[in-house]
Amino acid sequence: MGTAAIFGCAGPHLGAAERAFFRQADPWGFILFARNIENAAQVTDLTRALRDSVGRDAPILIDQEGGRVQRLRPPLARAWLPPLDQLHASEAGRAARGMWLRSRIIAAELRALGIDVNCTPVADIAGPRTHPFLKNRCLGETPEEVTANARAAADGLLAGGVLPVLKHLPGHGRGAVDSHLGLPVADASAEDLAREDFVPFAALADLPLAMTAHVLYPALDRDRPATLSSAVIGAIRQKIGFGGLLMSDDISMGALSGGEATRSSAAISAGCDVVLHCNGNLAEMQEVAEAVGQMRPWAAARAEAALAARRDPVPVDMDALEAEFRTILRPAPA
Repeated sequence: MGTAAIFGCAGPHLGAAERAFFRQADPWGFILFARNIENAAQVTDLTRALRDSVGRDAPILIDQEGGRVQRLRPPLARAWLPPLDQLHASEAGRAARGMWLRSRIIAAELRALGIDVNCTPVADIAGPRTHPFLKNRCLGETPEEVTANARAAADGLLAGGVLPVLKHLPGHGRGAVDSHLGLPVADASAEDLAREDFVPFAALADLPLAMTAHVLYPALDRDRPATLSSAVIGAIRQKIGFGGLLMSDDISMGALSGGEATRSSAAISAGCDVVLHCNGNLAEMQEVAEAVGQMRPWAAARAEAALAARRDPVPVDMDALEAEFRTILRPAPA
């Protein structure tokens, strides 16, 4: 199954050095960002080139949540409200249906370009302390609301032939710091975490892929954030019950300390199945590949099961889905 990593690439076209590195390292998958996107033909060529570099139908990921975190933009893909804003604008009782429709349409846009994994739903619970970088990306403000909306989003992607990535386990909503820049702390008791934060993730633990949070949970581990903590990943596996492929959040984010190699080996030792490295820096990717090594047998088995969940899209009338979606959103105030 190759190296226990998911890598980005530097630009819209795969360079010779990148191609050679990917061929040798054989990462499990790839991830795209705005820097990799120009037009439909170019993205399709890039996804094909990435798969050709490893000689297999490797998964290709993207963050297409909608709103601020939306790598594909018009005219290549539809523009969407941030998820929480859409939920607030939805007719009573129809929010989950709106999330399913949105996700099913997004899946069609991704599949058309050769992208088959979307890093969503965000099943973190929006609360009074949630940092703005995350808050309007959440799918609700109670465990029950998040569970229903995250399930609808995941089901819409799956129906469209795209695998969802459940994030950020075991819950990022209590973080008052942007984990791209620093380390958030979820200062809650183990009982509160289990009663609130864990609930949506436990309800969606059957999904094939999930992502850790770069968040410190002192009630579970006073020293190490979830991505680097065997105690927190143990809770993800045992208390939450997630049995699928567990990837780190981007290993180069500011929440973590030390070099990429140190972080990456610590994440694998803690129990992450694969390490996500996003910035496309070739020297860093080489360090990560050496640090994580080949996928462990148990991780490879989870990876195989996740890819087996990829399905051909269920045929739908896209015009009808879009028309229904428009009926769910209340008119904006004048």
